[in-house]
Amino acid sequence: MKSAEAIWITGVGVGTPLGWDFKTVARNLLDGESGIRTITSFDVSQQPSQIAGEIDSITCPAGWDPARFAQLSRLEQMCLWCGSQALRDAGLWDIRGDKRVGLILANASEWGMAWETDVWSQKQAIACDPTKDSLPLLGMLQEQLGVSGPVLTMSAACASGNFTLAQARRWLELGWVDLCLAGGCDMAVTPLTMAGFGNLRALSRLNDRPQAASRPFDRARDGFVLGEGGAMFVLERASSARARGAHVYGELAACGMTSDAYHPVMPAPEPVHAIAAIRQALKNARIDPSDVDYVNAHGTSTPVGDIAEAKALRQVFGERTRTIPVSATKSMTGHLLTAASAFEALACLATFDYSAIPPTINLDDPDPECELNHVAHRAMERPVRIAISNSFGFGGSNSCAVFRAA
Repeated sequence: MKSAEAIWITGVGVGTPLGWDFKTVARNLLDGESGIRTITSFDVSQQPSQIAGEIDSITCPAGWDPARFAQLSRLEQMCLWCGSQALRDAGLWDIRGDKRVGLILANASEWGMAWETDVWSQKQAIACDPTKDSLPLLGMLQEQLGVSGPVLTMSAACASGNFTLAQARRWLELGWVDLCLAGGCDMAVTPLTMAGFGNLRALSRLNDRPQAASRPFDRARDGFVLGEGGAMFVLERASSARARGAHVYGELAACGMTSDAYHPVMPAPEPVHAIAAIRQALKNARIDPSDVDYVNAHGTSTPVGDIAEAKALRQVFGERTRTIPVSATKSMTGHLLTAASAFEALACLATFDYSAIPPTINLDDPDPECELNHVAHRAMERPVRIAISNSFGFGGSNSCAVFRAA
């Protein structure tokens, strides 16, 4: 296959507090709706942060036995929902057995959640009961979805979703698969995760104002808010999508990835490697910075991280920083951890379909050290042809994905 052939996104499966299909989620993002509220699924009275983008229940996909679905973990349920919906949305569900379908999943919490279930919830003395072992998440998902191509789990912290998209694009370029299912799911609103991030003082403590707590680039930001959910995508070569008359959400034009190797949780004060990731993505897509119509920022709402990202964007775009629209959708969803950049890819695709850019809500007093052309409070109506999505994870995993309207 010629490497110049475009890789298109033809199917989307999503589950978040903002909705369970592309159109609903896109409209809620553009309307500036918040999915953040006080946690109700467990006791948070002793937690420093008591708010999150929490999901109550996950709908059983068509064709599954509801009783068996209810026995799965919430993470397994979310993966099955997003994966099956993406294939159905692409019109491939009934013919998936005739295709080489690759599967690349972003996730890092599988074993930690098993430990938490055994020790915390079940009050067991051992960390893992081997008599309760089940298939690994990826194996379960491959089996239940009935796909037989290569499979892979990607774990690069908050950048994991972009890594899956980059790898899926490469598999298609190499001709290893006919189509690829890629993205991430994370259901990390649990006592252990909340306590861990809370004790790091990484989480917002605006417990009395949940919907105002996630405040990327705002002077009053005090940490990120956890969210949960997922997004998965069907990627295929443009010639394949054209041949079957598929609906196309957009093109994954390129990705760029680097590593800081600086600190386990803190971003480097001089974001040279984040800058390199963005520049690499633009170069790989053969796009000049002046061609970019929208930046979906990593924008977690942490004091240090937001400043570092703003600095990186100013270095890459120069004077154009004054005019290129930037927004951080984590202000509405919270931080989905390993699923974050997968979900934010959906936000970029929404700009193509709706000719509008979602806002950063709660941006009442922009931090002067985060000076950018922020889309604050309300969506900006304008056509978008090229959008980029930044994601910078713990451990220094930096990524940037470039999307083009198809």
